[in-house]
Amino acid sequence: MKKLLSVAGVALLTVLAAVFAFGQPAHAAAGFSVANGRLYDANGTEFVMRGVNHAHTWYPQQTSSFANIKALGANTVRVVLASGDRWPKNSAADVTNVISLCKANRLICVLEVHDTTGYGEQSGAITLDRAVDYWLGIAGALQGQEKYVIVNIGNEPYGNQGYATWATDTANAVKRLRAGGLTHTIMVDAPNWGQDWSFTMRDNAAPVFAADPQKNTVFSIHMYGVFDTAAEITDYLGRFRTAGLPIVVGEFGFNHSDGNPDEDTILAYSQANGVGYLGWSWSGNGGGVEYLDMVTNFDPSQLSTWGQRIFNGANGIRATAREASVYAGTSPSPTTSPTTSPTTSPSPTTSPTGGPTPPPAGCTAVYTIVNSWQGGFQGEVRVTAGAAAITGWTTKWTFANGQTVSQSWNAAVSGSGAAYTARNVDWNGRLGAGASTSFGFIGGWNGSNTIPAVTCAAS
Repeated sequence: MKKLLSVAGVALLTVLAAVFAFGQPAHAAAGFSVANGRLYDANGTEFVMRGVNHAHTWYPQQTSSFANIKALGANTVRVVLASGDRWPKNSAADVTNVISLCKANRLICVLEVHDTTGYGEQSGAITLDRAVDYWLGIAGALQGQEKYVIVNIGNEPYGNQGYATWATDTANAVKRLRAGGLTHTIMVDAPNWGQDWSFTMRDNAAPVFAADPQKNTVFSIHMYGVFDTAAEITDYLGRFRTAGLPIVVGEFGFNHSDGNPDEDTILAYSQANGVGYLGWSWSGNGGGVEYLDMVTNFDPSQLSTWGQRIFNGANGIRATAREASVYAGTSPSPTTSPTTSPTTSPSPTTSPTGGPTPPPAGCTAVYTIVNSWQGGFQGEVRVTAGAAAITGWTTKWTFANGQTVSQSWNAAVSGSGAAYTARNVDWNGRLGAGASTSFGFIGGWNGSNTIPAVTCAAS
């Protein structure tokens, strides 16, 4: 259902007053936190979601999708789960495995319960309170994962009926999760099948945010046919930005049965204003919206028109995604100090200009096998700068047992026979002295999978 955008000035003033009354939001030290309408990871680095939705609960066998989504450049995946009310329940063990797949592929995991979809209008849909029961029931799988997991309480928790209680019900759900010990950043979806044409979420976001004892809640709008003009998109997102409230586009497409979303504006505005977005969806759509599959039959080599647009187009994922800094390690400090100090310090060698000669640029690389299965494996190479900052790096290795690389992320990888070369991409070539970054890949093997020696050259 579609309505024209309009709002009384008093409503915006109420939102702003409520936000300013909060002061500085509390910091969830163990994981993500929110401050001044922005999302920060556990290192205090701003994080902007660039990713897709994946219907895990209906396609639990498609575990390779996580690596494939990462290989196309995403930094986040929103994972569809079920509480067992409308679809078979995803157990704590399964959720643990999903989180492991996200972490192995250096993705931030947004976990959502889908059984709430369209409550009040859709037969069988459950309440947010019932969704909280599910989250508390699998709390053991979530606790300790605050650096990598965001909890999206329930997908599109109301249809176009009965949504007047959205604010109260959402605030109560957040408070129950906090009382139950979950300190993760919490994401909450809008009513009206996620599209908030009634502005219920927009006009009540401030008190819902204030109800969170940790002030660590993010709001999610789903943009389909309601958001078919640039004015509607920029007005809606802009009001959250002005109010200092965190907003992400948790779902959107390039077309839909209820209208034609303006995906170009969604992508452009999000990039210009640091707003996260998560497109719908990787693969497996049905019910007449199969055109929303980004890849055909879960095959990353078969990008659809929508997949090409969101991954490779202007303001798309490849061009704008930045990996969460929690996945970028630093070189460890020495475990022991010298037992004696030299009695004199040598004078630095001087350069022709008279100043000390800087240490030579250099880097080292360490190759590890993250995961392995029959005929395949996931590898990772961590690159660490030496005693001086570097502006780029190139690693090389030669496989001894006929291994091959089929896909990679966070590096430009090429091969000639058994010899492989990996070079930094635009955003991870500059490393401070002692700083590290890493890249990953999916490979194949047969018989043996010996770890090769890796060389690293810096520029």
